[in-house]
Amino acid sequence: MKKVFVDTNILVDLIADRKPFSKFAIELFSKAESGNVSLYTSSHSIATTHYLLKKYLSEKELREVLLNLLDFINIIAIDIDVLKKGLKSKHKDFEDALQIISAYSIEKIDCIVTRNLKDFKDSEIPVLSPDEIIEQL
Repeated sequence: MKKVFVDTNILVDLIADRKPFSKFAIELFSKAESGNVSLYTSSHSIATTHYLLKKYLSEKELREVLLNLLDFINIIAIDIDVLKKGLKSKHKDFEDALQIISAYSIEKIDCIVTRNLKDFKDSEIPVLSPDEIIEQL
């Protein structure tokens, strides 16, 4: 089974139903629900998703959606070690460094899925767009 790290923009696409991108996020999470792929993200992504979407959904609804999402995605904690590695990393964007380092902590991770491919160009882990990962599953 593939292990896929999901970047924040994919979570936002899914919950906000940002078309045309949401179709790939919906399909990816459907495959996770049926047990065909194992999804991961960072605790930072959950917090950032909440922050970005609180303008569009009520607090109660957003918390419920995020809580339900946790049934289909494994969370990697952003702890002091991840923060230190991120701050010392060669990656230009600190948030992306945290994502890459979080993904790297997953044994036998297959890829990171994001729509910001250029921001992950220095990743040691293969980076795919949402449509590319759907083609592979």
